[in-house]
Amino acid sequence: MFDLKGKVAIVTGGNGGIGLGMARGLAKAGARVVVAARNKEKSNAAVRELQALGAGALGIGVDVTEEKSVSAMVAETMERCDRLDILVNNAGINIRKPAQDLSLEEWRQVMDTNLTSAFLCSRSAYPHLKRAGGGKIVNVGSMLSIFGAAFAPAYGASKGGIVQLTKSLATAWARDNIQVNAVLPGWVDTDLTRRARQEIAGLNDRVLAGTPAGRWGSIDDFAGIAVFLTSPASDFLTGAAIPLDGGYSTLL
Repeated sequence: MFDLKGKVAIVTGGNGGIGLGMARGLAKAGARVVVAARNKEKSNAAVRELQALGAGALGIGVDVTEEKSVSAMVAETMERCDRLDILVNNAGINIRKPAQDLSLEEWRQVMDTNLTSAFLCSRSAYPHLKRAGGGKIVNVGSMLSIFGAAFAPAYGASKGGIVQLTKSLATAWARDNIQVNAVLPGWVDTDLTRRARQEIAGLNDRVLAGTPAGRWGSIDDFAGIAVFLTSPASDFLTGAAIPLDGGYSTLL
């Protein structure tokens, strides 16, 4: 039910953070993982790690905000792996500024990286998933898909859009046996949130106090849900947005 042997998965931004945590889960379940990211050095390190865990891994450079680059990524995956079964749209950035201080260029940068990229990658993957008889798409949203934050208007808007994109694609592609779901991470210990703790006074204490689990999430907390949402175990689940936040959003 949770076996991914013989499957090929693209994970955008899979060379670090939550993306790497999800890639680890897929690799351990037997999938061949394509690490799609910009930083070649980080990707090479992630590929070496994943190769030791499962059925193989490879790195492909991509700028997920550029249509041609995304198309080339999927084409190279098909050329080197001869199939595509799973897409994890994880790549994302945040620019922490209140709305009045955010430039239009910064707004577009966040929206293009977080939301438009998921559309471009999903659209490019679709014909290959359909040809394979079905597939899985996992979009990485955020707890800010649910509620707002004064310091991240563009990020919140992009992650809210991820949920609606997920529902739209799930509805459109259900008859093609393609399940599309979203994961909504809470406060997770990554490079991005470590910077946030430096920039936002008292953040660490507030997160611990507001999280019923009493801790920050780990990237390895995302391995299991990645396997569930990309395996036969979730074949009748589509259009869902699942918080993975230690209970943080339940108290809001």
